[in-house]
Amino acid sequence: MYNYLYDYSYTPYSRQPVTPSHIRLLHASPNTPAVDIYANGSPLARNLSYRGFTEYLAIPSGTYNIVVFRAGQTTNPVLSTNITIPGGSIFTVAAIGLLPNMALLPIEEPRTIIPAGKLMLRFVHLSPNSPNVNLEIQPGGMSLRNVPYRGITQYIPINPATYTFNLIATDTEQRVLYVPNIRLQAGRFYTIYAIGLAAGIPPLQVLIPLDGNTYIP
Repeated sequence: MYNYLYDYSYTPYSRQPVTPSHIRLLHASPNTPAVDIYANGSPLARNLSYRGFTEYLAIPSGTYNIVVFRAGQTTNPVLSTNITIPGGSIFTVAAIGLLPNMALLPIEEPRTIIPAGKLMLRFVHLSPNSPNVNLEIQPGGMSLRNVPYRGITQYIPINPATYTFNLIATDTEQRVLYVPNIRLQAGRFYTIYAIGLAAGIPPLQVLIPLDGNTYIP
């Protein structure tokens, strides 16, 4: 079982207004091959594989038609939908679900104050066949409880440390995933994304990227 800790930068996408928005893309659809993603006819990502993130892209605010193709193709899209990105915002836009029912889930990264000496952590449930889960955080004994598929928790402040995370099925109280030895640093925003399939292939795992609200002004 593999879990991934990411650290990303961002790059400009086009000529920028005074307060651009920023998005990155996440491929979290476990039965979908690598994809190319277009916004209003222009490429945003090419050959984005499952578990992959793009860098942050600076874009104007507005409504975008997002079309997703299997990598290398430009016909028979696996998804075509619209999303609206407000001005000055930061989002991770996740491709989720199972073909033929892939969807996009925009996940905002709000700019908030990090308490002195703390970091901010939240949990996003993107495993399409997993039950509601609790995220248990050790040390510290904190938990984010009863998070459903597509659920996005609020950020919580915690101390910098090396953590073990347990995902617990809310109804049965059985552990469905054990994630040890994750070092999180002060002054940063992190999201734990649960992806994959419960009792399936690819298996349930987590991705833990550094969120753009850490460093994008």
